[in-house]
Amino acid sequence: MREQALLVLEDGTVFPGLAWGKRGRTTGEIVFSTAMTGYQETFTDPSYHQQIVVMTAPHIGNTGVNDEDGESDRVWTAGVVVRDPARRASSWRATGELEDYLIEHDVVGICEVDTRAITRHLRDRGVMKAGIFSASALPAGADTGSQQARDILIGLVNDSPAMAGAELASVVSTPAPYVVEPRGKFEGQDPVVKIVAVDLGIKNRTPWQLAERGAQVTVVPQATTLQELLTLEPDGVFFSNGPGDPAAATHEIEMLRGVLDAKIPFFGICFGNQLLGRALGFGTYKLEYGHRGANQPVLDRETGKVEITAHNHGFAVDLPVDEATEAPYGEGRYGRVAVSHVGLNDGVVEGLRCLDIPAFSVQFHPEAAAGPHDGEHIFDRFITMIKEVG
Repeated sequence: MREQALLVLEDGTVFPGLAWGKRGRTTGEIVFSTAMTGYQETFTDPSYHQQIVVMTAPHIGNTGVNDEDGESDRVWTAGVVVRDPARRASSWRATGELEDYLIEHDVVGICEVDTRAITRHLRDRGVMKAGIFSASALPAGADTGSQQARDILIGLVNDSPAMAGAELASVVSTPAPYVVEPRGKFEGQDPVVKIVAVDLGIKNRTPWQLAERGAQVTVVPQATTLQELLTLEPDGVFFSNGPGDPAAATHEIEMLRGVLDAKIPFFGICFGNQLLGRALGFGTYKLEYGHRGANQPVLDRETGKVEITAHNHGFAVDLPVDEATEAPYGEGRYGRVAVSHVGLNDGVVEGLRCLDIPAFSVQFHPEAAAGPHDGEHIFDRFITMIKEVG
């Protein structure tokens, strides 16, 4: 028998359900993901740090978990909300059950709630702070039907940290550098190129994608200085995805400007895309409810092709979509910038291409973890750019 649990939103809305995962309490920004599968990759993505993820697909957990699909060595989500958890895993690849996995990683969850209703609420009101509270974690003497308890819980939610203004990359970044050597057909060979990847919340699959194209990838911590980065003499520099508000990443923005000044080829994904925008002098803003899932259509304006892509972002770059614009920072220091990709659901900027310096970025996740493979060619584009500059 499962104990009662409550999902409490910042605006006072309460969804009663049943405890799932670890019993206890958790708070964070509540967001929704439209992916039907790939939940293990989602929950282990550092970009979800301090976020409660609502899975809009009604049945979650049927493929269990395994030892290969994690995008990091831990679960980063603050909490998980599902409608109908699978009774047992039914995949030949599964080595464990999803709920056991969440309990092992101390992740509080709730089930038997209407996740579609929650999603519609967030689309109408915007993402907000929320909390999941198991009955055993309620204030002494209170129960899930008590208005007094609910008022206390709403207060706890409202007192929790907001995502706007949060600097979180330093929390999720690797504590020490490590190297990913060329893989696949390039294994054992001299590197085609040498890339320094700044870990702002990097996913395992990202350096693997580069390594499978012959790159030697040195992954460095968020706190790495520009001088330390330049000492590694990279052929190219990569900024990863990650959590938090790009406006708060002042150290990373200044380091990126140093990379652009040195004319080192640059590529950024997701958070890295937002940081490129800010380094060039453009603003960023918080989306009303963000893009999360593995089924988001994006138009590549250079090729005219539509790609189905994986997303996880709550912020976006603010610049004109229809024509190239001179980068505001440094009075022409970085030349012209064009919007390379556009989200077809809402017209949000999904990629930047610098026309006068070797730098570009995409807002979506092209590494196919979890998600379609449509965007994987972006990594080839980076390798080609490095070779052309070199």
